[in-house]
Amino acid sequence: MNEAPRPKADGLPQALGAYFIWGFLPLYLILVAAVPPVEFVAWRIVWTLPLCLAIAAYRRQIGEIVTALRNPRVLGWLAVSAALIAINWLVYIWAIQAGEVFAASLGYYINPLVNVLLGTMLLGERLTRRQWIAVGLAGIGIAILLGGALTTLWISLTLALSFGTYGLVRKRVPVGALPGLTIESIILLVPALGIVGWYAATPAGPAFGQDLGLSAAIVLGGVVTAIPLWLFAEAARRMDYSVLGFIQFLAPTIVFVLGLTVFGEPLLPAELASFVMIWAAIAVFVWDLWSRRSAAS
Repeated sequence: MNEAPRPKADGLPQALGAYFIWGFLPLYLILVAAVPPVEFVAWRIVWTLPLCLAIAAYRRQIGEIVTALRNPRVLGWLAVSAALIAINWLVYIWAIQAGEVFAASLGYYINPLVNVLLGTMLLGERLTRRQWIAVGLAGIGIAILLGGALTTLWISLTLALSFGTYGLVRKRVPVGALPGLTIESIILLVPALGIVGWYAATPAGPAFGQDLGLSAAIVLGGVVTAIPLWLFAEAARRMDYSVLGFIQFLAPTIVFVLGLTVFGEPLLPAELASFVMIWAAIAVFVWDLWSRRSAAS
């Protein structure tokens, strides 16, 4: 009798590395707080592209990038995903700089549940009873924000919906994570250079080049963009996706703790109640994933 397949965990260090970087990203954003969010997103794109190309060359994926660039359908969908990830970056950076750390954290707690709903509505996937309960609890959490923290609800929903839709688009496009990010950066490069040029023409001038420390921190934006996505791609290839989905909650948890400690952001009663409902939804969601995974082993 053959032994039941054991869950793969080869990619655990890569997954932890990716989500730790994403979780502690607000600390990095403190270094570039003087840079307007729109300008910083532009510089992030500018410095992400050469790093992505270098990594792609190291991994011998340049051919995959060229093939995708020659496919109009693939290029069109990657233009959509590029717009979505740019919106996600812009809102996240603005939220952290504006002191809305909890709203940003909540957005990425909601994101896996948004993925479930998108899969149900657009991919024909079916929810289990426990997953519907999780979605219902998350809905209650969002409704609480509608009543007590309406001014920050748009941040959480924009982050969750933009990243959830981004993941859906990328799931449907036959391009790997790193080549896809490289092409997205190529697509966004022209508007990014336009934004940089516009800031350069203002009396204050561009943020990059005025101060050595700030300029180095801006260049680092390419690293903190490309490296975790590369690690995530490696983890997704090497380990069970259900386990990876569980580890996904590490990043918003770190952000939540940073909001309480480093940023000292006050936690509104409505936000606390919403977090409790979202955490309950996550507990049910993970319980369902784990139960079905154990039954299949």
